Order: sequence, then structure tokens, then C-alpha cells
Amino acid sequence: MEHGDTEGKQVNESSDLKDDAMEIFLAGVRAVDPEEAVLLALSLSGDTLGAGPEEFHLNADGRVLVVGAGKAGAPMARAVEKILGARVARGIVAVKYGHTLALDLITLLEAGHPIPDEGGRAAAGKIADLLKGAGEKDLVICLLSGGGSALLPFPSPPVTLEEKMAVTALLLDSGADIGEINTVRKHLSVLKGGGLLRMAYPARVLTLILSDVVGDALDVIASGPTVPDPTSFTDALGVLEEYHLTDRVSASVLTRLREGADGSRVETVKPHDPETGNVFNLLVATNSKAIRASAVRARDLGYNTRILSTTVTGETREAADTHAAIAREIVTHGTPLPPPACVLSGGETTVTIRGKGKGGRNQEFALAAAPGIEGLSGVVILSGGTDGTDGPTDAAGAIVDGTTLTRARSAGMDPFRYLNDNNSFRFFEALGDLIITGPTMTNVMDIHVILARGGSKPGRR
Repeated sequence: MEHGDTEGKQVNESSDLKDDAMEIFLAGVRAVDPEEAVLLALSLSGDTLGAGPEEFHLNADGRVLVVGAGKAGAPMARAVEKILGARVARGIVAVKYGHTLALDLITLLEAGHPIPDEGGRAAAGKIADLLKGAGEKDLVICLLSGGGSALLPFPSPPVTLEEKMAVTALLLDSGADIGEINTVRKHLSVLKGGGLLRMAYPARVLTLILSDVVGDALDVIASGPTVPDPTSFTDALGVLEEYHLTDRVSASVLTRLREGADGSRVETVKPHDPETGNVFNLLVATNSKAIRASAVRARDLGYNTRILSTTVTGETREAADTHAAIAREIVTHGTPLPPPACVLSGGETTVTIRGKGKGGRNQEFALAAAPGIEGLSGVVILSGGTDGTDGPTDAAGAIVDGTTLTRARSAGMDPFRYLNDNNSFRFFEALGDLIITGPTMTNVMDIHVILARGGSKPGRR
């Protein structure tokens, strides 16, 4: 009975902490709502459209064309419609399946993510056709967010869509980071690496961007369709060589990249190219903004709060081990801050696929963190994707506490077998510890929350 009472108390405390962790996570997600971000970024006064520090005169004999791609494309497009109304002449934006909204003037076309498909190829072709008619009096508004690379596949000859899909799948499974993946994508694409900007020339281009990459590098987000590309064909070949993929990709892919490295293919857009003088790229939401909002909510809930980093990268399991170690340090020594404590981080880690299970980097992060906090009372670690879809699953992530592994073993589950098989989704599905938000229509990478209460309860404000 005494053991049962203690265990019950621990479960109740963990439940309260889990509720707090979810509140903190969702506060960050709400802070990067794409529609609100665009509404805050744009203003219209007469015939002048303001975008951050820049102004664009809307010519009476010119058109406003809206294009774009990404998981946040629908709410971003709706915001543009709210501001410009009938001034929008035409618009086409590619979005992930299930990420649509009712719009009046801008057409949303659904496509595959993270693996490109024919829907994306068709959308890219229609966007290209629209841009080919753009003139110097027109304004092209480009809306980009996470997922844009996969949603706008326009392979450069002789590469086919199927071949590009195969390359993308190999890179995703190899452990390559998003910058490396996009280096290859840019050099197999018509629109990426400044290609969309080149196609829209001589029209003026305003690009509104939700960042889903660490460091907010504009050339990496959605593979930089309107940004000069610092990478080369030689760099793209180097990525394939580093991950031992040169003998696994098609002959057409290698031909394209090798011809480019030899100088017989036109490179992606570079900073000195004339097209770059016609574009203004504006970040409207970032992981940093989300993490700051989560920190505000954590303090309101009474936690001593610290932001660890918004640039967490590397292997998911290694990052998870570090976060578990921080939780133990708080409980054991009261550092880097005393309980009740909240430590926040953001970024995007990488899972190297070795098993055949189902999961995503956030669920794997949570499962990999669980052994490090096993048996600790009053500790919770949450890892969630701000887009609401972690990998090929309908979960945003997962949450663990000091009882997670014990509960799993009691249910006849071997946590390490699930981890080694990259089967975190099935593990947390069985325990009821998945984070299910549905599509959030935003995407600024991931949020990690460590809560450590120790013997103190937070005083809410």
C-alpha cells in the first residue's frame, strides 16, 4: 500500500507536469501562427504595400501575382488576400495534403511531403507558367515555409520526378542534414536555388518566409527559390559522396551533377546575378520567436526558466541524452537553475534510420531521453514538432517522465528494442504518450521542453 501511494503521487505529479509541458509547447506554436505573422508583416496604404522596412508601389497597369509552397502556405495566402483583396490578379500555392483552407483568389494545390510526387510537379509547372508572363510592372509575392522543397519539385533534365524522389528518400534516410539535402535538391531543380527568382525576372519579388531551418539561412529554407545560392554542383556531388550514395542514385542524376561541376550546365543564381536586385526576402516567423513565447508561458506558470538554444542539431539520440543529463543536474544539484525549472530548446535533429519501425525525430528524441530520467520524480521531457506532424506520422511528438520505461516493461515492451528499430510511434501509441495536435499549419522546426519540479511546486501567475 505504501509503495502504491508513492507511485500514485508520482503519477499525479507527472500528469500535472505533462499538462504544463503541453501548455508551454502550444504557446510556442501559437506564437508563430502564419496568418498572424503575415498580417503583422504587411500593411497597405493607398497604392503602397509595406513589408517590414520596404515599400512596394502597386502600379495601376501592373499585376500582383502570388506564388509559393509550404505547410503554412494556406494561412499565409489567406492573410495576403485579407490585405490586398481584389488587387491579387492570380495566385498558386502548393501545400501538403490536408493543409488547405477556403480562399477566394489564390488557388491551393495539394502535393506530397516529405517525398515529392506528381501533384507537386504539376503545381510547380503551373507556377512556372504563371511566372513566365510576369513583367517589370508586376509584383510577385512568394510565400515560403517548411516543406517547400518537397512541394515544388521541378526536376531539371535529364532527371525525372521518380529519380528525384528516389534521391530525396535516400538522403532523408542517410542522416544528411537539411542543408546538405537542399544542396542536392537545388542542383536537380528548375525553381530552387534562386530559380523561381530567375523565372520571375524582370518583375519585382517580395518573399515572405517562415523559417524551418537552424540559423534561419534564407538559401536553405525551401531550398531558396528566391535567394542566391552559395552552393555549387561540386558541393552537391560531395554530399552524395560523403553519404556513399553515388552508386545508389540514377545515372541521370550523376550526369546532371557532373556536367554542372564541369561547367557545361548553368549554375544556380549567384549574388552577382542581375535578378538579385529585384527581390526582398523577409522572415516573418522563426523558431526563436516560438521558443521565446514558450518561455513567457513557462514563467507565467511559475517555473524558473532558461532558453538553452534555438540551434540544436546533430544526432537525435545524442541531443536527447544531453537534455536528460540537464534534467538530472537540475534535480540533483539545482543547476543551471533551481526547481521548479523549465529549460527550453529548439532546432532540428537528425535520425539515422537503422530499423524498419514507424516514428519521427521528436518521438525518437523522447524515447532516447527516457533512460536518462528513469526513476526520477517530478521530471518531464517533451519533444514536439511545431507543424503537428512528426515524420510520416500523425503525431507531433511525445512526452516522457521517470515512469515511462517502468510502464513500458510492465506492458511487456522492451524500450530499447523499439528504439533500435526506430519504432517510437508504436511505443508511445501503446503508452498513450503521443502528442496529437493535428496539422498546425505552421512550421518552425521543433520545441523541446524540460520540466523539473523537485520538491517545489511552481506558483502560477
